[in-house]
Amino acid sequence: MTSGALARVIRSAADRRPEAERCDLCGVETPSDHRHLLDVGNDEVLCACRPCSLLFVEAEASEGRYRLVPSRRVRLPPVGTRALGVPVGLAFFLARADSTVTAHYPSPAGAARWEADPEAWRDVVAQCPPLATLEPAVEALLVNTARSAEEHWIVPIDDCFRMVALVRREWRGLSGGSRVWPAVDQFFAELTEQP
Repeated sequence: MTSGALARVIRSAADRRPEAERCDLCGVETPSDHRHLLDVGNDEVLCACRPCSLLFVEAEASEGRYRLVPSRRVRLPPVGTRALGVPVGLAFFLARADSTVTAHYPSPAGAARWEADPEAWRDVVAQCPPLATLEPAVEALLVNTARSAEEHWIVPIDDCFRMVALVRREWRGLSGGSRVWPAVDQFFAELTEQP
């Protein structure tokens, strides 16, 4: 192979590589384990390089515009979420600073959303005190009770969005097909506790 042909093969392979993720604040390439920020005004999760994420360790740094998404993951004992009116076994609950709680469940079209009953949420928190430590808007209660599972976690919201993307990617047909539930089981098997 000539050096020109080799260069074309290398360029062709590089063209097929997925584009690297970039920091949404400064534009530099980020590693796969980068942190995220919540743009509070747009309710959008942004990628952040290490230097940019360090700017937002203190909540006051952005005057409330951005919040650093924590990395804490806590496995919980079973939580009685049926009182919250969850119509499915795979959902996450996001508490807001104004004390509202939105429930989300993944679907082939993305995350469906509804407001949880505030009184029912208070009862759930009373039964599981660690839920009172959820950081509003950036941490969630993630629950999987589908197909006899018993998974209950406090996780950062980026984990929830990864799970939603996974369901959306793997869902086939009306019932999900044969790929979605093994992928969901694998997602939960790979969650590890982080203080």
